[in-house]
Amino acid sequence: MAARKHKLAVRSAPPAAAQDARTDGNLGRIVRLLSDNATLVVSGTKIAQELGATRSAVWRMVEQLRGLGVAIAGHSATGYRLERIPDLLLPEIVAPLVSGTMFAEPLHHYFRISSTNTVAMQAAAEGKPEGAVFVAEQQTAGRGRGGHSWDSPPSSGIYASLLLRPRMTPADVLPLSLASGLAVRDAVREVTGQACDLRWPNDVLLNDRKVCGILAEMSAEATRVRHVVVGIGLNVNQGEFPAELAAEATSLRIECGHEWSRVELLAAVLKALDHRYRALQNQDGAAQVLRDFEAASSYARGLHVRVEEDSSFEGKTEGLDPQGFLLVRTATSLRRVLSGGVRPVTPV
Repeated sequence: MAARKHKLAVRSAPPAAAQDARTDGNLGRIVRLLSDNATLVVSGTKIAQELGATRSAVWRMVEQLRGLGVAIAGHSATGYRLERIPDLLLPEIVAPLVSGTMFAEPLHHYFRISSTNTVAMQAAAEGKPEGAVFVAEQQTAGRGRGGHSWDSPPSSGIYASLLLRPRMTPADVLPLSLASGLAVRDAVREVTGQACDLRWPNDVLLNDRKVCGILAEMSAEATRVRHVVVGIGLNVNQGEFPAELAAEATSLRIECGHEWSRVELLAAVLKALDHRYRALQNQDGAAQVLRDFEAASSYARGLHVRVEEDSSFEGKTEGLDPQGFLLVRTATSLRRVLSGGVRPVTPV
């Protein structure tokens, strides 16, 4: 939330996101400085000089990093040392891995933020360029589809939002959302070898449990899209989930039995989405996305499902219509699912 402007102030205080960016920039610089000197103890004085800060400020930032799960040994009197190189999604680490894609820069990193989608939508409205990436180690108010919250423990998953400005009408945007799910599926298969299922419109599943959710938010006029923010929440190294999510959610670590590099996975997701997004601009791009989605999803055709929309109904899926909406054959008609949740059921 933006800071309030004092009645007598000449300039308003910078928004919270800008303050977070400056704070997180310094936290990232501390991590990089310690990483560059991984076998050495770095004095608080040297870090303070590098940051242009006081030693007490450095101590506070080190404590903040520890609270975020970064293993730093030592203290202000003796200096600091990384106990292990952290798997952090810092721009200097990720950007070289996605060189040549539309997501190589700018990449905005936050250690803790309310929601990457919220920040990305604000940045889009302020004119930030297409391809901007907003990634967080932790979200305090992560959002999913339908107003649901998204569990975002520190440095366990990938919580990223991507700013796109597609040249299309609002009615043509759904294939972009479907392409995002396909891109995550492509990336997970490339890095882990796991074959994910896709539940319309954009849940990514492993062994029938949700490993990734995608939230696409749009700002548009009647005939053109201003921007779309694609939010991706990929469960990577979570070892467990809250009781209310345990039956439906999973992670790559749970399914595979070991941890994965979040840096490698984020880079793979960005490269896969860059490829899918560019292909979507081709003359047959949208139709190809629909064909690929139907081929990758066990939900798209021939599955008996319950749809929770304005009122729930059941039927058998019959593929996607030309705009990407799911078709379900009920006992009385062929219905088009616009936005409802889709779950498999055993027919009576």
